[in-house]
Amino acid sequence: MGYNIQIKPMLRRFPKLSLLAAFILSGVSSQATALDDIGVTLLREMTTNLNGSGIRMAQAEANTDGNTNHPSAFEVNPAADPVQQPINLFTYYSSLGSTNGFPNAAGAESGHANIVGGIIYGRTNGVAPNVAHVDNFDADYFIQSYYDALSNLVVALPPTNINDSIINQSFTFGNLSASDQRIVDAAYDDYAGSNNSFFVSAACNYSIRRRVCAPGTAYNCISVAAYGGDSSIGPTIDNGRSKPDITAPANATSSSTPQVSGVAALLMQAARRGDGGSDTNAAADLRTIKALLLNGAVKPANWTNSSSSPLDARYGAGVVNAFNAHRQLAGGKQIFCAANPVASGGAHPPVAETNSVAATSGWSWESISSSATDDAVNHYFFNVSNGMTTVTLVWNRQYGQSNINNLDLFLLNAANSNLVAGSTSRVDNVEHLFLPQLPAGRYDLQVLKYGGTNVVSDGETYALAFAFVSPEPNLTKSGANLTLTWPVYPAGFRAEAATNLVAPTWITNDLPAPAITNNRNSLILQATNAFQFFRLRSPDF
Repeated sequence: MGYNIQIKPMLRRFPKLSLLAAFILSGVSSQATALDDIGVTLLREMTTNLNGSGIRMAQAEANTDGNTNHPSAFEVNPAADPVQQPINLFTYYSSLGSTNGFPNAAGAESGHANIVGGIIYGRTNGVAPNVAHVDNFDADYFIQSYYDALSNLVVALPPTNINDSIINQSFTFGNLSASDQRIVDAAYDDYAGSNNSFFVSAACNYSIRRRVCAPGTAYNCISVAAYGGDSSIGPTIDNGRSKPDITAPANATSSSTPQVSGVAALLMQAARRGDGGSDTNAAADLRTIKALLLNGAVKPANWTNSSSSPLDARYGAGVVNAFNAHRQLAGGKQIFCAANPVASGGAHPPVAETNSVAATSGWSWESISSSATDDAVNHYFFNVSNGMTTVTLVWNRQYGQSNINNLDLFLLNAANSNLVAGSTSRVDNVEHLFLPQLPAGRYDLQVLKYGGTNVVSDGETYALAFAFVSPEPNLTKSGANLTLTWPVYPAGFRAEAATNLVAPTWITNDLPAPAITNNRNSLILQATNAFQFFRLRSPDF
């Protein structure tokens, strides 16, 4: 079953805006299984001590108590079974005050908060069980949103930086008009951009509202859907932007959102300790973290997008995968190979350039500057083998702006200048390319910024994550048997077998679990006299 919770009105002259939290309490999937599905288990096998250490988090919770005579119920109980953390990990904030103790007079325990917290940082099955601190906010206090005497929406976040790198919000504003959604988005975008705070927000549940809700509609946040669960779809009602950004396997968005928050904490920890190279500030920037999360996501079988809508309306970039995102971070910061002004927008023929990006999986954090008369292009050249290609470009809506700079993403064949793929949304601050089978060759990846007089600014800083990889299986003889192997990276694929290709029935029932050797999955198969065929397929979770 599910439930909706309305925030308790604060003592204001005008009514407080309602916030909604939705959670399906029965049939919640095993968190241990979810760690497998989102690549956390594999990441722990392949790396050391990635557990959220050093990362401060905020958890803003819609209170679960409609009784105005009782403290609001928004608090995580440190001793609750899914949490099991020390009391001193938490600070609690509400209109009644702040405290480091539990229980306390600032609020009351919330079952919803316990489950969300357990998914993020629970001692046993949390994604990031060693976060440095959790600031647990009554969302009613954190957001400060209300309608004034003229029925105009007023939204204000904390006036100063709360110094929490990641802010989980497993709630939504529910049904807002397009104009009110814009007001909420602007408040969040300004706060996120000013403080480099990474808001991870629920997309909303379909049973509450069909379209993605604020604050999951903010440009500078990451909006999370529930894969296989009760989840709203995009695009946004204001201008048709691609939201949600990503998804995680769960029954509802209250439980998918904290999975992504936990993975973001792992990536931020990895970035700060130097897993992505010496430029730790760029690696831990919210634009880079967002680009890596989206680019490492695993595509469901029916995932789709278009050049003008870069993300799937149901899944965003796909199902979050911690291992893939970290592997791309570990590919290191790469710089563009060439830059040039152009007189008009769109894809342009590759420039004469012999240098190439050394890594086929990695990230970039750069600035690009157009002018009143020219657009600008940064070129990244790659020599790639046959395989899968994923590229994600992210930039922020700047402080105080109602619009965004317009950036596009193109991939061209460097040998013949043919356009292979493009992502050209005018309303999104994300561009995304996915090619499941890119032929071997030399390619020019172009980041284009439009210039002219009708721009937010001449300069823009962006993050780029890229992966040119081959997940193809290999079959070799091993004594009397056969060995089937395929790369550990990219994660999210599994082997299936069939006895013919005319009307194949692909199964996994008879295949043992793979072992990991030298960064490859390995299966020992018993040799038979019958034909056998094998393939790799993205899982259904």
